Order: sequence, then structure tokens, then C-alpha cells
Amino acid sequence: MILHRAYGSTIIRICFEEKMQMEWTTSKLPRSTGVIEHYCEYLPVAEATPIVSLGEGNTPLIYCPQLSKRVGRGCEVFVKNEGVNPTGSFKDRGMTVAVSKAIEDGATALICASTGNTSASAAAYAARAGILCAVILPVGKIARGKLIQAFACGAKIVAIEGNFDDALRIVRELGESRNLIIVNSINPDRIAGQKTAAFEIVDVLGDAPHFHLLPVGNAGNVTAYWAGYREYQARRRSTKLPAMIGFQTSGAAPIFYDRIIEKPETIASAIRIGNPARWKQARATIAESRGAIDIIIDDEIIAAQTWLSRREGIFVEPASAAAIAGLFKCCESNEAAYSFQKIPEESRIVCTVTGHGLKDPDVIIERMKELKSVPATVNDVQRAIGL
Repeated sequence: MILHRAYGSTIIRICFEEKMQMEWTTSKLPRSTGVIEHYCEYLPVAEATPIVSLGEGNTPLIYCPQLSKRVGRGCEVFVKNEGVNPTGSFKDRGMTVAVSKAIEDGATALICASTGNTSASAAAYAARAGILCAVILPVGKIARGKLIQAFACGAKIVAIEGNFDDALRIVRELGESRNLIIVNSINPDRIAGQKTAAFEIVDVLGDAPHFHLLPVGNAGNVTAYWAGYREYQARRRSTKLPAMIGFQTSGAAPIFYDRIIEKPETIASAIRIGNPARWKQARATIAESRGAIDIIIDDEIIAAQTWLSRREGIFVEPASAAAIAGLFKCCESNEAAYSFQKIPEESRIVCTVTGHGLKDPDVIIERMKELKSVPATVNDVQRAIGL
């Protein structure tokens, strides 16, 4: 097998004799390298690390004029669209590193608990590497668009009668007793990969933004972004650090309420978590960045999801829309934990949307009216359009 790895501007070719002539990397096409090959100097990899990649990362940072107008004061709002990663969510950034390191360590199987996106990503990267992936998930609590991905990629899926926190507890026990590699965000290699999104934002903007808003579920992403921003500043790639502002839903807000939520409930399945694995780190991130944790309600998420699709053309899953609903609350509510009503003019604000809308379309499907046909004439079509 021939693996190509980029170090600076040099491409190193590493040859491996394998029974199964597999290629995990994408770098035969120079513009299709993933986050390991692009940011290897910032990641826990070496020349001996086999890169398991699907070309993740390099996601668009989209300037949003309508969101910017809503904030006002000459501020610029950008959406970091992680839904265009290979499996449709930000999880791929961390998964490429976690699975690559697992293969380096001789792993033959992965395991994860999931509300959906982790299972889809883990299954895809395990398939890419040719190893087993086991997924433990709460029955009836996972979006079909995500479950289908895990199934299609051949994961061993086990549904339990419990919630995500129960699933993660079981995964921890199995990982310790059966020598399985856990690829949830408790895996430090996952966090290392996810921090590359912060690198990309700085590389595009030329500096860190003033504010960064994102959904918070298991709290791995808010932790990872902060680690990335801090590392880039330490290496003088940026001059400042953003205030990190995370959003949970009122029915699944353990960090906001500072207590475990035994039965978390929200339409935003990706953040339906009552006891986040990175709770402590998220608290530290909020304190160090002088940011905030706030809550929104499900109705605000649905409204923000619709607004973003119709005004900016960006279709995201409900959990992603939590960041946009949170932005609206910061701008317009007197109850916001962090008010944007008096922020400096021309501030730059980044909102991370974590997953594509097709990952979890059920909320939209339920609101769609049944399409009714009309006769195939210009006049009938014109009337139906309302022209």
C-alpha cells in the first residue's frame, strides 16, 4: 500500500506491504487531502501513522448578509458549515484522527455511543479502514438519516432501552473490559481532530473572530474549538481569542442548570444529552474565554432552522440551528446570558452549524403539506405558483 503524507510543502511516500491492498488516504489528488495531511504538525500523528481519511475538513466559512443585518452595528456573521463533511457532520474531523491512531495501535474494532452523527462517522471510517464498528444507541431516539448511514456502512448496531448517557456508560465498560477503541469525544484524538475547524476559521479570516457560537451536547466541540484557538494564538497565527458562547435546549441543559438531566428531551437529537462527557472542560472554556452557556427552546430552534434555509440558503439539522437561535437570542432578548446589543461595532461572529439538514429531516417532513398535482398546462401551473 502507498500512503502519501504532507509535511510542510513536502510529500512523503510511505510503502506498506499489506495482504489487502487498501488505500485509506485521499492524497493522490493533491487538493483532496484531509485534516491530518493538512494540519499534521498540530496533531498527534507521526510518519508511522496510517492516515484513514475521506477528505474531511476544508468546510466553507460562509458570510451571511441577512444574519449580519439582523445583528447590525456593522457586524459580520459567518457560518462554518460542517454539514458538508463526508458523512454530513463535524464528527469526521475527529474521527479521522481517532481511527488513524486506532489503526496505528493495532485496533481491530471500534465502539461508540451515539445520538446519530458519531455512529455515522465511526461506521464510515471503520469501513474505510476495514475494521469492525459497534454502535450503542438509545432506541427510538436517533434520527433515521443518521441511523441509515451507520447501517449502510456495516456497523453492528445495538439499540438499548435507555438514553445516550446509558449508552455511553455501557461503552465505557465494554471499552475497558474488551479492549475496544472508544471513539466518542472522551477520546482525546477526537478532540485533536475537531480543533482543526478553529484553524480553518483563522486561516480564512486572517485572525480569530470576536465571538464564536455553537450548539453544546456532549461538549466535545466547544472544548475542541477553544483548544484550536488557543494553540493558534500560542503559535502567533492569531492575535486574539473569541468569547465562546454555547447553547443547549431547555429540556437538555445540564451545563446551564448545573445538574444532571436524567431524562433529557428535545427535538434536537444530536444534543439530547443529560450528562456531557466534557462538562468540566466546557465550563473551563466558557470561563477562560469570558463567554456563556445559554438555553433556547425547541420552537426557537425550528424557527431558526427555517429562517436560515429561507434567508441564507443553508439547510441544517435541528441541533445545528441551536447556534442560530442562540444568535437571535443574543441580539434580541433581554434574558440572554450574553447580550449582543452593545458589542463593539464591526465585530466578527462565527456560528458553527454541525450537521446537514438531511441528517435529521423528520421535523421538516412533518410540517410539509402533501403535494397536490395540477393539470399539465401553463395556466394551471401559473395559478399554483401564485403569479
